Amino acid sequence: MEKVFSEVDKLNEKYIGFLKDVATLESPTGFKEGVDACGRYFIDRAKELGFSVEVEKMERSGDAVCITMNENAAGVPISISGHIDTVHPVGLFGEEPVKIEGDIMHGPGVGDCKGGVVAGFMAMEALKNIGFKDRPVKLILQTDEENSSETSNKATVRFICEKAKDSVALLNVEPSNRNSDVVIERKGIAKYKIVIKGVAAHASICFKDTAASAIAEAAHKILKIEKFKDKEGITANVGLISGGTAVNTVPAECVLMVDTRYKTDEQLKEIETFMENLSKESTIKGTTTEITRINLRLSMPKVERNISLMKKVNDILLKAGLEELKEKVTFGGSDAADYTHFGIPVLDQLGIICEGTHTINERVDLKSLPYCAKRIAAIVMNL
Repeated sequence: MEKVFSEVDKLNEKYIGFLKDVATLESPTGFKEGVDACGRYFIDRAKELGFSVEVEKMERSGDAVCITMNENAAGVPISISGHIDTVHPVGLFGEEPVKIEGDIMHGPGVGDCKGGVVAGFMAMEALKNIGFKDRPVKLILQTDEENSSETSNKATVRFICEKAKDSVALLNVEPSNRNSDVVIERKGIAKYKIVIKGVAAHASICFKDTAASAIAEAAHKILKIEKFKDKEGITANVGLISGGTAVNTVPAECVLMVDTRYKTDEQLKEIETFMENLSKESTIKGTTTEITRINLRLSMPKVERNISLMKKVNDILLKAGLEELKEKVTFGGSDAADYTHFGIPVLDQLGIICEGTHTINERVDLKSLPYCAKRIAAIVMNL
């Protein structure tokens, strides 16, 4: 452990530059060219180190990538996974998107999730440099995580599950607020599109039965949707509204985009029943409603194999002089839920420390980069 930790420290400056390079390659989910450029950066560095590379071509999302160290080793593999797509539009952070001030790096995706992926690669190079050959180590790059893999129709998630299926553990490197956090339970997300049809008319006769305001009907439905506000259970948020053509016209259509979150399959069924009933009822006479579920991200249930993995990892970390992991429940979505449902033992949110995720203020603590790499290396060597 002393050898590999020392090697991580030697690599630190190199990998700060590595992270700056990949964050400068701006890669919002829908910008395939940018995501692929970021993926090629990892591929080129992997080939320089003699790692094997597999690429799964994607039509619209970035190509999924699996980088393997010790491909033919006899031991049971360990996988590391993180996404290289971001939410930030190109140019949002200015002409020089990445800036370093002391131990803080600012930039698009520096924490979510490129920092964790870079830490995983850093651990692999450190392990290679000390001659570790006991087991295969896979770094699998996800390329459309930020829109729940809608762009690839979940093909990227299926690729990761297939590549990691024989792994004793999958370490998902989403960012964290503290080195001690680990996630083994998450909410799922179901998104809906609600299209309300009314009857157009001149605003001066909005009171007549021949007019039916789709926006007025939407207002009634929004109030019903907004009642789902249980922190520990179902939540619902109407995040986007569009409708109407002119201020002096009774609107014939209104569209709502709704984000709902749930912990259990029973809660998902409750949401589905609620949406079905909502589509059938009308407060404003003459309006109709069509509701379509447009995206589903599974919940991550708290399962025994992940609890057991956390305990084994904590034994390793304590012996290595690193912080014990403490279980955290989070309400954001993650592909770790899919990996859990697939049957792979998973620990989530093992990336570097990040604040301002998904904002213009996204920034990471660079001291957590080598720490994260050391933690991954310790797990790989001892699990």
